[in-house]
Amino acid sequence: MKKRLLAIFIAAFFAALPLMAAEEVSAGQALYLPVYSHIWHGDRIGDGKSPAKSMVSVLVSIRNTSLKIPIRVFSARYYSTEGRLLKEYLSRPVTISEMGTLELFVERREAEGGSGANFVIQWDSAAATNPPMVEAVHADIRGGSHALTFITTAHAINPDK
Repeated sequence: MKKRLLAIFIAAFFAALPLMAAEEVSAGQALYLPVYSHIWHGDRIGDGKSPAKSMVSVLVSIRNTSLKIPIRVFSARYYSTEGRLLKEYLSRPVTISEMGTLELFVERREAEGGSGANFVIQWDSAAATNPPMVEAVHADIRGGSHALTFITTAHAINPDK
């Protein structure tokens, strides 16, 4: 009896996995993406001194995860650590085809964003679909002796709050 109940439980668990893993569909969202134009690292030396600072470039990747429905990105606003709008990356809406990707790039020399910079990316679609996957790949790669890379991921927000 116990083996049978265990088998039923295991079968039910694995049957439900696809439902647990799937995100809810949407016809549009605002996404908050944390990015860094630099990171602080190392130790503070002396009173009130800042640790070392490494500038990084940022590749923002907006990936349409739908196999059937294109999405439209109509805004990609880049903000500083202080919350000041630095740049709207899109002069007009961009349609991303099924399984396509839109890339935005912040150069390493861009210092205004700071360690608390962020993007707010807004998208929509004609019908409810899978939300896009939005990540930022940060990099500072210099020859063979120095490499710094890391990724941040976007989260849905309510733009009216």
